Amino acid sequence: MSADDDDITEELLADAGKLTGLSLELLGLDPHPDDMTAEQRLQFDPEDLAEMAAVPPQDRQQAVRQTRLLAGLLWNSSSILIDQLFRDLDTLSNLDTVTAADIAGTSVLSSLPPQFAASYDAKFTRKFIVVAADVTATLARGWTTPGCLAAELAVRCLLDQAEITEDIYELELPEDWRADVEEVLLEDADSEALYSDSLDVLEDDADELGFEQWFKPFAAGDTVPPYACS
Repeated sequence: MSADDDDITEELLADAGKLTGLSLELLGLDPHPDDMTAEQRLQFDPEDLAEMAAVPPQDRQQAVRQTRLLAGLLWNSSSILIDQLFRDLDTLSNLDTVTAADIAGTSVLSSLPPQFAASYDAKFTRKFIVVAADVTATLARGWTTPGCLAAELAVRCLLDQAEITEDIYELELPEDWRADVEEVLLEDADSEALYSDSLDVLEDDADELGFEQWFKPFAAGDTVPPYACS
């Protein structure tokens, strides 16, 4: 590991405390029985509690460090995500028309479902920035399930950015962290189907997955920023 890698690791560990909207347990860290209340311990079988308590202190410290590193990475990636979306917007604002090739050269929009690339114009990007900013804000104010398809896609873009940083700096994160985080942040998400190569999937669910549905709330209790709904 280089000095730069050490620097980014310490920076991310420092950022971990800013991610107040998600607990380390939600990010995959198994709690220690000594840190639980009596009520919380009742939620686990005695065998599971014994297994948690039997984890060697050194392994426990490593798991805590890796999960804190993941928390800091998500915080850091949320800032990079918004910054790069503004760069994408600046790029698109200079184009008369948008093609799939244009989107392929962008930083974030290129991670969205490619079938709709020609629709990712400046107006769409402005709406997506607002939704993405709202999603990343929940990392601080308290996580809430994405309220529309665009919000789910913003989460996927956030995790994509986190993976890029992980690969660049060879970060030591929890094994299979993305799958674990997606299980929490994108539980029962419909947006994965948008990446399907099968046109039948998109056509059959056009009423729910069509491009015009992306900024519409899933249900009456879900919220989407007013600008994105306009």
